[in-house]
Amino acid sequence: MTISQDSKPTIHMITEAGIIGKIGLNSAGVGVTLNAIKAKGVDFNRLPCHLALRTVLESPSRDAAVEQLENSGVASACHILVADKSGGIGLECGASDMVRLPMADGVVTHTNHYIEPHQTVETKLAFPDSPFRLARIRELVKNAGTEPSASKIEEMMQDEENYPASICRAETEKSTVATLFSIVMDLPAKEAHVKIGRPIHPEGMIILGRLGEKHG
Repeated sequence: MTISQDSKPTIHMITEAGIIGKIGLNSAGVGVTLNAIKAKGVDFNRLPCHLALRTVLESPSRDAAVEQLENSGVASACHILVADKSGGIGLECGASDMVRLPMADGVVTHTNHYIEPHQTVETKLAFPDSPFRLARIRELVKNAGTEPSASKIEEMMQDEENYPASICRAETEKSTVATLFSIVMDLPAKEAHVKIGRPIHPEGMIILGRLGEKHG
């Protein structure tokens, strides 16, 4: 989806019907991704998760987006990665606090559980394989060198180690959870490549960015 607004960056995002903020980038070169986390608690005085994502997509820079989210807070548990050409910052959000995850050796990695301690938060590991996937993506990133190419990152998204509960996750008779799409952003170029379906066997591709949307 592409959204053009007066006096704000143009938004390019992957979303579901009725959701006004999700994963994507904008014409200022700011990108955002989301990891679901299961933890008790909600604060109705803070921004709902998807409005927080929309806030990032309407921001002129990473730092402006992070400042606004830290000022407003996010109502419930999730991890939001905010990035632009200067680098990325992870935000582990909860109903009672927000914890920054700065880049380590130029990288921020996350899956579906809290990495850092949080105030008075009772968490539940919704996906028991989440720690494995975090360790696996860190291993792949380390082996890829200091500045992996977009094609190398796309290869990481196809990884099936620990199948079916792998980075490239597959549906089984016992679980309907599967990878629905992968996205790799080139923020200096203000462009993103999206593979629909499991990226190892994509059902289609969409290019989001400065030239609009292209479907393949």
